[in-house]
Amino acid sequence: MNAVRTLAAALSLAVLSSPAFAADWSVDSAKSQLKFSGIQAGAPFSGKFGKWDAEISFDPANPAGGHVLVSIDAASAATGDAQKDEALPQSDWFNAKSFPKAKFEAKSFKALGGDRFEAAGSLTIKDVTKDVTLPFTLQVSGDQAHMTGHLEIQRTDYHVGEGAWAATTFVGGAVGIDIDLTAKKK
Repeated sequence: MNAVRTLAAALSLAVLSSPAFAADWSVDSAKSQLKFSGIQAGAPFSGKFGKWDAEISFDPANPAGGHVLVSIDAASAATGDAQKDEALPQSDWFNAKSFPKAKFEAKSFKALGGDRFEAAGSLTIKDVTKDVTLPFTLQVSGDQAHMTGHLEIQRTDYHVGEGAWAATTFVGGAVGIDIDLTAKKK
């Protein structure tokens, strides 16, 4: 009888001390956008990536257990301006032929209070990977979640805009990345 109690106590302790598993989420691509913005010739411009997907495992009650991997089709960048849209996949910009995917991977999350969080991870564009921290807000209602976040990067850090475009006088170096994501719990 003591052996049964000991075993039951050990199992209870193991269950209580095991880390909580994060929830898996499925992105609603019709309600989600991955946008970018910058300055060209002194005027702001914006665009979005038409093809991307995300593997999301995140529980706001246990952010430390989360993991996110976003894969972005570099050739799907579009601004609505034919000249820019033709240039973006080319070798001076995203070089989509040699580097078809950009990637963001978050391995560490931190709660900032309320609905605010930070995701620490890496952003890979072309052949360059840099550590980044993405601040974001998250609202969860039942099995639905809505996340928005903004990240500023320097395009030249990732070799986006090479050759004649490496200077930031005509096309600015700062690029904003905006995420507006809606997902459903799997």
